[in-house]
Amino acid sequence: MSSDLVFKLIALAVYFLAMLAIGLYAFRKTDDGEDYMLGGRSLHPFTAALSAGAADMSGWLLMGLPGALYVGGLVEAWIAVGLTAGAALNWFFIAPRLRQYTQIANNSLTVPSFFGNRLHDRTHLLRFAAGLVILVFFTFYVSSGMVAGGVFFQSSFGGSYLVGMLLVAGVTILYTLFGGFLGATYTDVVQGLIMLVSLIAVPVTAMFVVGGPAEMFASVREVNDTFASMTAGATAVGVISSLAWGLGYFGQPHIIVRFMALRSSRDARWGLGIGLTWMILCVLGAIFTSMAGLAYFQQHQDQHLTDTTNGESVFLDLGQILFHPLIAGILLAAVLAAIMSTISSQLVVTSSALVEDLVGGVGIKLGPQGKLWGGRIGVLAVSIVALLLALDPGSSVLGLVSFAWAGFGAAFGPIVILSLFWRRLTAAGALVGMVAGAAVAFWWGGGYKTIAPLWNGDVTNYQSPDVRWDLFGGEHLYEILPGFVVCLVLAIVISLITPRPPRAAMDEYDDMVASLSDGVIPTREPELAAVGAEGAGAEPDATPRGSSTD
Repeated sequence: MSSDLVFKLIALAVYFLAMLAIGLYAFRKTDDGEDYMLGGRSLHPFTAALSAGAADMSGWLLMGLPGALYVGGLVEAWIAVGLTAGAALNWFFIAPRLRQYTQIANNSLTVPSFFGNRLHDRTHLLRFAAGLVILVFFTFYVSSGMVAGGVFFQSSFGGSYLVGMLLVAGVTILYTLFGGFLGATYTDVVQGLIMLVSLIAVPVTAMFVVGGPAEMFASVREVNDTFASMTAGATAVGVISSLAWGLGYFGQPHIIVRFMALRSSRDARWGLGIGLTWMILCVLGAIFTSMAGLAYFQQHQDQHLTDTTNGESVFLDLGQILFHPLIAGILLAAVLAAIMSTISSQLVVTSSALVEDLVGGVGIKLGPQGKLWGGRIGVLAVSIVALLLALDPGSSVLGLVSFAWAGFGAAFGPIVILSLFWRRLTAAGALVGMVAGAAVAFWWGGGYKTIAPLWNGDVTNYQSPDVRWDLFGGEHLYEILPGFVVCLVLAIVISLITPRPPRAAMDEYDDMVASLSDGVIPTREPELAAVGAEGAGAEPDATPRGSSTD
């Protein structure tokens, strides 16, 4: 074993031990089900912002985005623009209202339970359907993260895929299993900081190695004279599709659950500033990494990029060339941090949906300790299924991940927005919109091609589906856009033609709006609380307290 490999393995071992230590710390602060699923609603905005960013970006930020920019230039940055704008709007508009409303609406601990409590859905169909969507899609999502960890370990350290996958998955499962939401969140903060420092250190160092900013820009122009153009080769549909990625933020459960866990709705403004700063710095780091990589390999033509097709190895290649093996090992850990932060966040949300929404949705009531241990059992159960799927890195079910972002965005995004900004939304409207949005996104993105091999067992010639559908003269429109529009329109139309929500739902909406300024959770009068418990006890068309308009 070479000395370089030893240094890298030492850095990786330190990283893994640090994650387990943080998980143990979180375990000691987790006393009941609410702690396990939502951290007792005690997150500092700094913690919430960094954990949301780390849970969101995964390996795309360190590998996918720099690679796309390296190959295609800044025209590939439209997705980053859309995501940054979406994240900012999410923090500004959604975070404060969701934090306030989830506690007013019967202390909802999950996104599906919020839908059911907010809309006083006595049938529990909305909550159950939303929980099922989360369980299915995130199981595949978690499995894909495990596959990514195994493949990365294999390519970076020369070990076997199975050992690498089990090691990455095992460490992540352990700190999530015992630490729950806090374990995932605290480790996300550390992982987010590692990602940020790495995306600053690599391009800055490379920039000086190639002779400074001026020399770097000159070398980039020699390789690609249209690199700085955001329109070269772009089409209107392509730009719209890229920007539409930002719509997905409104419906991603593993991101918006951080809003629900804030100390107060007033913390959202701080979370916006911190989260947006982190994201902008990381995106700029990815852009300059691609530019520094182009300049370095143009000036050092005796050295070559490992991934010449997609350019996704530019961050890792620069890190291993320019830094001591121990530092290079930390940079390798940054990529694992991006992968593991997403896995842990999705495990907690999936487990919460399983215990709180699917089990609770069929009438089984669990106490605080029951929810705590139910959450841990849920993490273990989902992890086992995901591990079994990840044993085959080419398993066709993992094709679902290519459009899961669109599926969540189209199914949940409009319902989250309408729940927070339109008191007239009904449970029927939300259910029809959610199902229709998910179905349109699934069909438009070619989901039927993904599940077809599962029906007939033929995976020999399987190819992962394109995430866009041929339309507009051969252009590809990202499926989140039609799915989002269909969900939004149907939710509004069905709500308008069905009976108005019960008075208790209208009153809770007014309470949320009135209490946003001070962040204090209002107390309900006994008679109103009784009406809320009965659901439809009020007249369907009763005039809501506080306003005569919808």
